[in-house]
Amino acid sequence: MAYNSGTQDALGESEVFLDFQHLLRQAARVDRPVMLIGERGSGKELAASRLHYLSSRWNSPFVALNCAALSPGLIESELFGHERGSFTGASEQRKGRFEEADRGTLFLDEIGLIPIEVQEKILRAVEYGSFQRVGSSRTIEVNVRIIGATNQDLPDLCSRGMFKRDLLDRLSFEVLFLPPLRERGNDILKLADFFAVKMSRELGRDTPPTFSEYVLGLLITHPWPGNIRELKNTVERAVYREEGSEISDLILDPFQNPWEQKSETRFPWPEWPVNLKDEVRDLEAQRLHQALDESDGHQGKAAELLSLSYDQFRGLYRKSISDS
Repeated sequence: MAYNSGTQDALGESEVFLDFQHLLRQAARVDRPVMLIGERGSGKELAASRLHYLSSRWNSPFVALNCAALSPGLIESELFGHERGSFTGASEQRKGRFEEADRGTLFLDEIGLIPIEVQEKILRAVEYGSFQRVGSSRTIEVNVRIIGATNQDLPDLCSRGMFKRDLLDRLSFEVLFLPPLRERGNDILKLADFFAVKMSRELGRDTPPTFSEYVLGLLITHPWPGNIRELKNTVERAVYREEGSEISDLILDPFQNPWEQKSETRFPWPEWPVNLKDEVRDLEAQRLHQALDESDGHQGKAAELLSLSYDQFRGLYRKSISDS
């Protein structure tokens, strides 16, 4: 299944994804506020856009505001606009997002971060359909459908006095939870193929690389805490780095320092004093058993893995048994 919201595609055939899309279509038909709850990168703005374009307001503006990207002092002006000279830097009159979204939809992403004093003004705008710009006493009337989104626990914020209960009640006519990517099964592979094709086209390549069986396993089993955004970055990174026809490995954590990892693994800093003979003996025994596991218990193959002759291996093996 695929749909186009005008800016981006979403793919999915899993039961949880299709169930969510069904709920989204139902909510779109009712002209009431909707709250979208989901982890970071799970596609909340895409879901809000789809709600808008499936609603009766589809041919009116869809206006989005990321509340996390603004300082608390600027959010009120961004939402309601301001008059010239109303504060330092206000050199001209400016409309806010509520006016821009008149007769359409206003999407407030990260709504839990809006300061409590601005929440009061939003509540009045929702209840009465009117507000005043910053620095003005003139009332402006608007008809706006609000869609909020967050990954926070809003009822908990209310109990701690950080979110107005009255506002939450007004905005939560419907509350929809976006399924995290890790719960969507083979949708992960469909999305990975989609991102691989798009990245290949961007790079001017005729054919995208395929994923090895090992990589397919990584894609399915990784928990994807960053959800679709993390998957997109991971796949695109793998495609642009791969010069062959198959991606055989993935960098799941781009911030993992390979040199630090090797240094810590091979040469951990000891707690002094140490018994060097015991450490050497323990390392020999560990490597012997690892080589045997790798070779399914075949001592000749294990000796080759350790660059030892068969007799050398047998001698060390007998010694490790007697020491233990």
